[in-house]
Amino acid sequence: MLISILLLAGCSEPEPEEPDADRRKSPIAIAQKTHEQSNTYIKIVYGQPYKKDRQIFGDLVPYNQVWRTGANEATELTTTKEISFAGKSLDAGTYALFTIPREDDEWTIILNNELGQWGAFEYDSTHDILRIDVPSQSTEKVTEAFTIRFSDAQEDSTNIIMTWDQTELKIPVEFSNQ
Repeated sequence: MLISILLLAGCSEPEPEEPDADRRKSPIAIAQKTHEQSNTYIKIVYGQPYKKDRQIFGDLVPYNQVWRTGANEATELTTTKEISFAGKSLDAGTYALFTIPREDDEWTIILNNELGQWGAFEYDSTHDILRIDVPSQSTEKVTEAFTIRFSDAQEDSTNIIMTWDQTELKIPVEFSNQ
């Protein structure tokens, strides 16, 4: 009997552990969009850091380096159907979303198939699925919390809008009705 218990205990898989709560400093946020005509759902899950009187881009988030596009774990984008992501075809699936901010140039948006990363510390470009460049623009309004949202759908398209501090990016997304 004791041998059976030991065997069963040795064969069971351990429960997955939630990351240390002290390690996760920012709340989790979700942006989502449903496009009824194509039966497509897009979800972006990200850590939502706050400005807190800090200089963000070029300081807290360095220019010309891969950024997790938020805080805590790498941001993840999920789409249930194929979409056009800034003019490039993207298959249904879940992807890690990284960004390379630039001071005076377009920013690079990266979708990578290595999920479950903490930040961008072990980012590996060999797992990149797609890279696009999009313009950033300065805003007069200061956005305290890093925010990702979707614009209202216009027929078969929307924009993923990222704002933080006095910076805004828009990534065009088109849905397929096929």
